[in-house]
Amino acid sequence: MMKTKIFLWLLWAVFIAYILLLAPLDRPGTLTVIERMLKFQLEGINPCVATVFALMGVWPMVFACFLFIDEKTQDISAWPAFIASNGAGIIGLIPYLLLRQPQQEFSGRKDILVKIADSRWTGILLLLTTIWLLGWAVLNGDWGDFVKQWREIPFVHLISWDCSLMAVIFPSLLGDDMARRGLADDRIFWTVSLIPLLGPLAYLCLRPPLRESVAEH
Repeated sequence: MMKTKIFLWLLWAVFIAYILLLAPLDRPGTLTVIERMLKFQLEGINPCVATVFALMGVWPMVFACFLFIDEKTQDISAWPAFIASNGAGIIGLIPYLLLRQPQQEFSGRKDILVKIADSRWTGILLLLTTIWLLGWAVLNGDWGDFVKQWREIPFVHLISWDCSLMAVIFPSLLGDDMARRGLADDRIFWTVSLIPLLGPLAYLCLRPPLRESVAEH
C-alpha cells in the first residue's frame, strides 16, 4: 500500500509539472476547440481527437461507480474528486486515492447513489457509449492526422496521456471493490487492470452486486 501511495504521489507531482510545462490552455485556439467539442460542434475536428476528449468524460463516470461505494467506508467524501476529475482528469482523482484507507468490507443499506453506482445497467450504458465512440473514431477518424496533432498540439498530447493514465491509477480501487463482493481471483484483477477502459467497463457489467447488511455498532 505504501508503494502504491508513493507511486501516486510521484505521478501526481510529475503530471502537474508536465501540465505547467506544456501550458496547453495558453496556446491560441485551444479554448475554442474545447468549447466546440463541449457543444458538439464537431465540424472540422478529427473524430479521433473528439473521441479521446469524450473518453475523458467516460473515465470519471467509471471511477464514480467505485468512488461512491468506497466513500461509505471512508472518512472523506468522493464528491470533490468526482467533480474535479471531470475538469482535471487524474489531477482531480489522485488526492482521494492518496487520502483513502484500504477497506474491503461494505455494511449498511445502499442509498440511491450507491444503487446507481452498483447497477450493472450503469456499466452497460457506459460500455455501449464507449464502443460507439471507439467505432466512430475507427470508421471516421484520420489516424495520421491524430498522430501529427499528438506530436504538435499540447492539448491533444495532454488529453491522450491523461486518458491513458486513468487506466494506470484504476487498479488502486479495484482490489477493495472485488473483496467487498467476495471475488478473490487474481486472474480477474489482472485481466480487468491490463485491458484499458474496456476491462473496467466489462467488470462493471459483470461484477456481483453488493450485499446490504445492518451495520454493527
